[in-house]
Amino acid sequence: MSKNKFNKDWLQDHLNDPYVKMAQREGYRARAAFKLKEIDEQDHLIKPGMVIVDLGSAPGSWSQYARNRLTDLGKKNAEIADGKPDGTVIAIDLLPMDPVADVLFIQGDFREDSVFQELEMALPGGASPDLRRVHLVLSDMAPNLSGVAVADAARMGHLAELALEFAQKHLTPEGALLIKCFHGSGYSQIVESFKKVFKVVAPRKPKASRDRSAETFLLGRFLKTV
Repeated sequence: MSKNKFNKDWLQDHLNDPYVKMAQREGYRARAAFKLKEIDEQDHLIKPGMVIVDLGSAPGSWSQYARNRLTDLGKKNAEIADGKPDGTVIAIDLLPMDPVADVLFIQGDFREDSVFQELEMALPGGASPDLRRVHLVLSDMAPNLSGVAVADAARMGHLAELALEFAQKHLTPEGALLIKCFHGSGYSQIVESFKKVFKVVAPRKPKASRDRSAETFLLGRFLKTV
């Protein structure tokens, strides 16, 4: 198949995709919002008062969904101002991201000490390490794929490792980490890494994730005590 034919087929599929149409209708920046929505509805991830960190957040659809969900929960709390979320969402990415209402965005590489410190200080209780607690870490990060399976698996594994390290350091004992990964080389190693850290580890393949895609999501819940 020629590259032009492939691009045309992809564009046609994209334009006809019901989740793309739903995203446009509901004001989401990407259809990925519905992947998180399905997993949240299945696993009841987002709860009132949560601190949520969205790693690799651009273009922002996961942050949008998290903010909207917390806002819906805020409507049930008389102490929360009308239209405000009952909780905190902090997003971070190397790439720029258009503002999302009530979401704090940090542009930078959180592997760099200065950016990591900025992220830590942005957390509620940031000046006090013992009070810096996160309830949910989200990561829809994916590397630029080269098509070389071994290299791509290594890149994906590295991103998973970064998210896992951040979660280990900052999650509450009952907290959760949700990441994107791909079936294939390296996937089983990521699962094993999760099992060393979390009491409950479960793969998730929401309907909004295309059947032909190797994309899957891995959910870890409840930190194991050291």
